[in-house]
Amino acid sequence: MVQGEFVLLTHNDYAVTLSFKQLIIWGVTAVLLVCFWYLVARTRLGRAQRACEQDQKMAALVGVNVDQTISMTFVIAAALAAVAGTMYLMYYGVVSFADGFVPGVKAFTAAVLGGIGSLPGAVIGGILIGLIETMWSAYFSIDYKDVAAFSVLAITLIFLPQGLFGRPDVEKV
Repeated sequence: MVQGEFVLLTHNDYAVTLSFKQLIIWGVTAVLLVCFWYLVARTRLGRAQRACEQDQKMAALVGVNVDQTISMTFVIAAALAAVAGTMYLMYYGVVSFADGFVPGVKAFTAAVLGGIGSLPGAVIGGILIGLIETMWSAYFSIDYKDVAAFSVLAITLIFLPQGLFGRPDVEKV
């Protein structure tokens, strides 16, 4: 056992270990998810974000400063990306300029699987992508686990384009 890890479960010479880094990452992610949910669901900025997402012109007509809302949304997204990059660095210890591409595409896949615009759907989609990759790695070569995740994206877009928790788009006339 490595320093900073503890054994969660052992069975027939196989041990499931959990490191303190993993616990910190899970904790930070959970706290940020709850804070982001609260921001979107319960604050004035969240109401403005939801209004701009539905119809920017109507949001402007009812007094929402659309440009400021979009700017704040990008600031929040950049801050969350910075935290994600910091946690990635903390876990792997080294980064390069291209390290964010595959996780970014997997995050997009999770959002599509869960339903674009649905925060709980994105969380469930991310968990499902992780489980699919883990199960794929258990039965097939680990080199092709990314293929499994991207296949989920293709299958979702073909058979369920609105995602698991998304609503079908209604055409505005």
